[in-house]
Amino acid sequence: MAGRRNFIKNTSLLAVSGLFPWNSLSFFSNKKLGVALVGLGYYSRDLLAPALQLTDHCELRGIVTGSPEKIPIWQKRYKIADANVYNYENMHRIANNKDIDVIYIVLPTGLHAEYAIKAANTGKHVWCEKPMARTAAECRDIIDACNKNRVKLSIGYRMQHETNTQKIMNWATTKPYGDIKKVISEAGYNGITINPWKLKKEMGGGAIYDMGVYSINAARYSTGMEPMAVTAKQSTRRPEIFKEVDETTSFKLEFPGGIIVDGKTSFGENLNNLKVDTTKGWYYLRPMQAYSGVQGKTSDGLILPPMQKNQQAKQMDDDALAIINDTRVMVPGSDGMKDIHIVEKIIEASSTGERILI
Repeated sequence: MAGRRNFIKNTSLLAVSGLFPWNSLSFFSNKKLGVALVGLGYYSRDLLAPALQLTDHCELRGIVTGSPEKIPIWQKRYKIADANVYNYENMHRIANNKDIDVIYIVLPTGLHAEYAIKAANTGKHVWCEKPMARTAAECRDIIDACNKNRVKLSIGYRMQHETNTQKIMNWATTKPYGDIKKVISEAGYNGITINPWKLKKEMGGGAIYDMGVYSINAARYSTGMEPMAVTAKQSTRRPEIFKEVDETTSFKLEFPGGIIVDGKTSFGENLNNLKVDTTKGWYYLRPMQAYSGVQGKTSDGLILPPMQKNQQAKQMDDDALAIINDTRVMVPGSDGMKDIHIVEKIIEASSTGERILI
């Protein structure tokens, strides 16, 4: 009994003194982290909110929206309390809401920096959808705000949480099929109708931002390296629609050791392929980033079946556990910033027609 009293006394003193990490209290409460979604468009409505009904370590507790008509629908569907409903003007008040632990930015890319920084300033942890921001400078501002407020920042690259993708990432270093020689990385869709903001340059629209970061990120994680230079070409088949941004971008990334990654992204073509050629064979993921599941095959006949767990649920549970256990998130802000830096270099290469150093 004395031992138990001393344990309780000592842990209480540690908690009061601040030496006992707040997240260690989850050992006692086993609580789920509360998530507030900022922006209630398609991705939040059809994918993240349903996925948050499948998670083990976090749950939907709040919403931030500029569309009042959506509020009663979300409250009824997900039993969200009045006190956990915010708009873009008063979301700073989340700072005083103990129900909310994480703010997830699910807005057009051009708004990510502004609202991710606002989220960080509330003292809540920040999850930000990909692409991280319009520029690498904006990415740096988000990272700095999260560091200043001592909160974790994770970027919503769900593929790095997916099991087949993780195999590809591991093979970049273990090399079971030999050294990598060449990679093809393609992501896109034939968009009959495109969300209007994705056609606006100032909002971070265009294929190179929206789908291109899948190709770029896959080029990096499949090789386990960073590119040194790029050549690129942007084209538009439907100029009456794509007046400000690219419809299709093709690029060639040069990696150390002579490895070349041929990348392509498009709003006018269905593309969903990651293929790695090696000295002893090959392997691929096809599709490489479908919501319905990622699957693939290797040159020796190994089949990579789709992961059974919901992709977004696994992503958010992984990120929640990183907060609870105070460990490194799988996709930190630095990773998102690297992709956007490459995006900027691809745009420069396509506009100048020159080989650009990265």
